[in-house]
Amino acid sequence: MNKRDFPRVHFYDQDFVDIYDRTWALVHDFWHSAGDGKQGTEGFFIYPEAEGNFLNQYETIFSSFFFVYSNKNYTPNSALDFFYDRQEENGAIRNRYDFDSKEPVLKRDNPEGLGMPLFAWAEYNIYHKTGNKKRVKDIMPVLIKYMNWIDKMFKSHNGLYKSPLETVNMPNTPRKEAVFLTDFNSALAVNALYMSALGDILNDKEIDFQYKRMYFTIKTRINSMMWNDEDGFYYDLDAEGNQIKKKTLAGFWPMLAEIPNEDKAAHLVEHLSNPKTFGVDHPFPSLAADEPEYDENGNGACGSVFPILNFVVVKGLEKYNRWEIARECVIRHLYYVLETLSPAGNSKKQGFLWEAYSPVKEGPAQWKGKPAFPRKQYLVSVGLSTISLMIENVIGLSISLPRKTVNWTVPNLEVMGIENLSLKRNLITILSSKSQRGWEIHMESEKLYYFTINILNEKKKTLPIPSGKCSMLIDKL
Repeated sequence: MNKRDFPRVHFYDQDFVDIYDRTWALVHDFWHSAGDGKQGTEGFFIYPEAEGNFLNQYETIFSSFFFVYSNKNYTPNSALDFFYDRQEENGAIRNRYDFDSKEPVLKRDNPEGLGMPLFAWAEYNIYHKTGNKKRVKDIMPVLIKYMNWIDKMFKSHNGLYKSPLETVNMPNTPRKEAVFLTDFNSALAVNALYMSALGDILNDKEIDFQYKRMYFTIKTRINSMMWNDEDGFYYDLDAEGNQIKKKTLAGFWPMLAEIPNEDKAAHLVEHLSNPKTFGVDHPFPSLAADEPEYDENGNGACGSVFPILNFVVVKGLEKYNRWEIARECVIRHLYYVLETLSPAGNSKKQGFLWEAYSPVKEGPAQWKGKPAFPRKQYLVSVGLSTISLMIENVIGLSISLPRKTVNWTVPNLEVMGIENLSLKRNLITILSSKSQRGWEIHMESEKLYYFTINILNEKKKTLPIPSGKCSMLIDKL
């Protein structure tokens, strides 16, 4: 195999495989090498805009979650390092930069250029896909300074953090009175949780303890002030600390941060199945269907389905072992994404991958008075659906290179798997198929690793997989 090939996914529905392959092919058009050439591992994904070339912190962080699966064709590190290299003396890293001038782009409604603080989460994921401990050591001082800046500039007397609405990338959502945002505070808790985990990787007990304490402080505040028992939901707060009862997808960010207990999580999951709130045809709308501002056309963040927010909700469901509903919703979401790529099953008419989708019908979302929304071929976000969620939730693979582990969560037995996935200097293949002997898993690897198969509600087993080829029968496990 050519090491420049991407991992190949296998799935009984070929359309899912095609959309995965097509995403990788399209990335090529937007990738700018860090050197002189257009192509090269080190580089940046830049979506061309009328006003110029920009790098956005939010999208850079999230795109790293699918670039880690590129078999080293594209690195997520260059774009993240671009932000780290711009860190100011006080620790500030701004949320948007002009790529050509390297200057921050600040807006009136977000004068400090505050972004969603999720660098540590991205770096933790990169570490588990690359095993590069040196990188963790090198970036840690930058991440600590950044967290100190946020703590100093945005922490309020009640222990929560104030942030402009522009920070959370839900521009026209009906949250104008909100001062303490559920999603921003939860994102900070996520970052603190993974700062602690990075400290643990470095065996630095001080960092580990410092950020665990910060995490538990934020977690306690969110649970005591933002949770509404009657509605079973997390709400933003106004300047006085009163709950603003608007159900937006921001209310699910606490699950990603492992903030709700099992009882609270169960209430949130109910909302995802309730057609009156978030259980609409195309999961998940950015605004609950029973809110007066909800719009079936999406109208920006008044109902549109955003791949980045879907990724957040799905990863939150994973934290509470809700694998089945997560997978079911991902598959439904991908069918809607597919419809816009090949409209009405017309394979000859070429469609697009979009920044946002309608919550109840095929096609992109709309936003009154904003003809440029949504952006087409916006791979920097939709790649999360067509690549990351495809590998991690439709096929069900979770990989850690430092631990030498591959976990396969299989909700039901189907023809599926992955071929030639690079684990540093190890290429692995895992495929399930049905033979005369029954359901069989075929594996190939260049080095030893540990494989855990979890067939939901039936059996779970961990086995050492030697180098070379081997197979196992499910019935014999």
